[in-house]
Amino acid sequence: MKKTLLSLWVLLAGCAVAPPSGVTPISGFELDRYLGKWYEIARLDHSFERGLSNVSATYDVRQDGGVRVRNRGYDDRAGIWKEAEGRAYFTDEPTVGSLKVSFFGPFYGGYHIVALDRVNYSHALVSGPSRDYLWILARTRSMPPATLENLLAQARALGFATDRLILVKQDRDDG
Repeated sequence: MKKTLLSLWVLLAGCAVAPPSGVTPISGFELDRYLGKWYEIARLDHSFERGLSNVSATYDVRQDGGVRVRNRGYDDRAGIWKEAEGRAYFTDEPTVGSLKVSFFGPFYGGYHIVALDRVNYSHALVSGPSRDYLWILARTRSMPPATLENLLAQARALGFATDRLILVKQDRDDG
């Protein structure tokens, strides 16, 4: 019975879509402006991106009204590009930057935009369902140091371990 309960807990924990306690997704979000390609500037380490450089994410509207998510990164060790396609749906109103994303069957995880350049939609701070997941994204392969420091300060204030962030190498054309 203990094994069954533990397995169920692990399964449900992997399906968390709400933001971490104290983390609030932005309001006034405009999906049309967010669509397109984003480059990963920094991330907390996790198994599904481990060892990847030159990571990008491209967002497009799906026929069912959801969002198609295409993540792509270069595996430096293997010398190959890796790609994963998923789907995302808003967890609330489409004006709130909170979505649930799935790359594997019926299992979803939270994707919460907690900071965003509201003028140009040029950079974003994104949280997963816990403080173990954090991404800093930009429309370009690099980010001005002052912008990066501002996003790091926001993430620290929200309780993320910014000292564990990996700065993502962006030095290849992902053609």
